[in-house]
Amino acid sequence: MNTIDRNIQTNFNVQEKSALIWNIADILRGLYKPHEYGEVILPMTVIKRFHDTLLPTRDRVLEAAEKYETFAVKDGFLQRAAGHIFYNTSQFTFDSLLADSEHIEENFRAYLNGFSENVQDVLQNFEMDNHITKLSKNGKLFHIIQEFNTVKGYMGADVITSTDMGYVFEDLVKRFSESYNEEAGAHFTSRDIIYLMTDILLSEEKDELIEEGVVKTVYDQTMGTSQMLGAMEERLKLLDSTAEVTTFGQEINPQTYAIAKADMIIKGGNPDNMKMGNTLTNDHFMGYTFDYCISNPPFGVDWKSDYKKVKEEHDLGENGRFGVGLPRKSDGQLLFMLNGIKKLKDTGRMAIIHNGSALFSGAAESGESEIRRYIIENDWLDAIVQLPSDSFYNTGISTYIWVISKDKPNHRKGKVQLIDASKMYEKRRKAIGSKRNDISNACREVIVKSYGDFSNKEYTLGAQTLESKIMDNIDFGFNKVTIESPLKDENGNLVKKNGKLISDVEYRDTEDIPLTEDIDSYFEREIKPFNSNSWIDKSKTKVGYEIPFTRLFYRYVEPERTEEIALRIKELEENIVKSFEALSGQEVEIDD
Repeated sequence: MNTIDRNIQTNFNVQEKSALIWNIADILRGLYKPHEYGEVILPMTVIKRFHDTLLPTRDRVLEAAEKYETFAVKDGFLQRAAGHIFYNTSQFTFDSLLADSEHIEENFRAYLNGFSENVQDVLQNFEMDNHITKLSKNGKLFHIIQEFNTVKGYMGADVITSTDMGYVFEDLVKRFSESYNEEAGAHFTSRDIIYLMTDILLSEEKDELIEEGVVKTVYDQTMGTSQMLGAMEERLKLLDSTAEVTTFGQEINPQTYAIAKADMIIKGGNPDNMKMGNTLTNDHFMGYTFDYCISNPPFGVDWKSDYKKVKEEHDLGENGRFGVGLPRKSDGQLLFMLNGIKKLKDTGRMAIIHNGSALFSGAAESGESEIRRYIIENDWLDAIVQLPSDSFYNTGISTYIWVISKDKPNHRKGKVQLIDASKMYEKRRKAIGSKRNDISNACREVIVKSYGDFSNKEYTLGAQTLESKIMDNIDFGFNKVTIESPLKDENGNLVKKNGKLISDVEYRDTEDIPLTEDIDSYFEREIKPFNSNSWIDKSKTKVGYEIPFTRLFYRYVEPERTEEIALRIKELEENIVKSFEALSGQEVEIDD
């Protein structure tokens, strides 16, 4: 059997293969709605990938199945015969299935039942049984298998690398999502964003990895179809072709989980490292720690249904993942931040995507603020990169990559780097959903370079610009102090009780004072001169943390002068009058 490196991208035409598979969906027209096509085509793609990958060693597997038929445990023998960690002991192939059209349903079920247990889990999560019945009953099953069995439909691992097959799955999911305007971003993150995340994660230790060799673990808590994990493995193997990279992931959606597990099975990795379930309420990796965490968790999604179990773990304090604080029930994205941090080794690094609310939502001592405080005061927040808007398939809002490092190099200790890369992109010729902008290779190189330079500096690439700022950790903290004003009676006299001024709750105010400022000095300078009888109730002082990203990069643009505006209006009026005169043949006078 010819073999190729399973973790590299080749010159294989992803679009051609994806289009071929996509066109098979036409057979489903009328029987399925367009938004349901993927429920059949995606699992059939996985099955055909399994089928073709096993073809070269099929005879050896059948011989081994017969030889070890009476053995209680025979998985190892069959895997060795297959040359993979999965196998199929059925007598059928797609060719022989098509040769007996009258029994296509019965035989196809027998073929699927011949797969090893690890593949059975994949098929169950695709819910193939119901689809087989529906397709067969309506005379479509034979035609679907026939179309997948063309010469151009071959998908064996001896020809198509795992990375290339990942691209095919990615493109198919994208096509099916677009067909009914589903939130495609719920399934995967585009490769330009993924490669930016991986390259930032690895940039600080590239030389060390090349010199010492790579033995790393990678975890994605919301893995989708596992494209982020695949990209991390790909990047690490580019640094060291003999790298030992073990990937782990958890996913809540059964279909995308099935694709991820299928990919792991064909790669020859451990499919048991792919888990299905809700990461927040059913942590399949409790007690595990990893070298890298990389993920794009949901944001702006409520977690009310998860509250009971999350709160139980919160109450465990340091023994759980969420002891630091709980965000609002309307948005659980920072819970994934805490889970990722818990999963990092003491030398681990994480890249995680959030929207803007993670920067500033929540008042001082709220769950969100306490989570930010926990991260920053432990000196784990390494950098935040603002991405261009319209970078994702399912949202056009501003998004940010947070880089977490449990062991910063000395020159980054006590500091946080903020990178405004919102203008570092290339416009797409054709939008895909909300995605109108791409981070090209050249743009990515500028962003990664700015991260590596770690300086207050501006960068340009043609008309595109980027700015990097280095801040002290303490710059993001503040004391929220309560300013009291005295109650006055109807004659304007100050009201006291037991010799102390009584506060007037109607005039109570708060002030955010940077942690870099002395509270009393700030009060005497900024508040006392304007309210001489006021005082601070220090028992109410709270510490908060927020990251005012937009304000820190704000640049004042001087408004246009009124004279210039008036002149432009006058020119417009004159042009309008000339047009009217040309149409009507009448002269019009304009008042100065």
